[in-house]
Amino acid sequence: MKQGRKLALLFLLVFTAALLGGCNSSGNVGVIDVNKVMTESPKVKQFQEQLNVKGKELSDQLEKDKASLSAADFQKKQETLYAEFMKVKQEMEGQIDSSIKETLDGIAKEKKLGVILYKNGVAQGGTDITDDVINKLQ
Repeated sequence: MKQGRKLALLFLLVFTAALLGGCNSSGNVGVIDVNKVMTESPKVKQFQEQLNVKGKELSDQLEKDKASLSAADFQKKQETLYAEFMKVKQEMEGQIDSSIKETLDGIAKEKKLGVILYKNGVAQGGTDITDDVINKLQ
């Protein structure tokens, strides 16, 4: 859920900047379903698969070393590998965030959108760009 919170914050910042920067520009509004992007985007799925592989790799390494380590050494090794996993996870989340932001910027310019909002926060109207984002993230 931290990933979702992080992405929500990133999008909020991007959208706020777009809103403030776009006040004098076109009145067109784009909407995006972030949950759909996170579940259907091939690029996001690829990052998730890479993260799963890394997690399994580190877990297997820990299991392999378990028999030859004392309890204290095992604990240290576990903490070290967990820190390594979290670092990789943060790097991948940063790459996903950057990719989505770049894609949103491009689509906003292409479609002349003054602001992009979350779809669940818009009762009616706006141009849904969710599928455009998913397609461009491939």
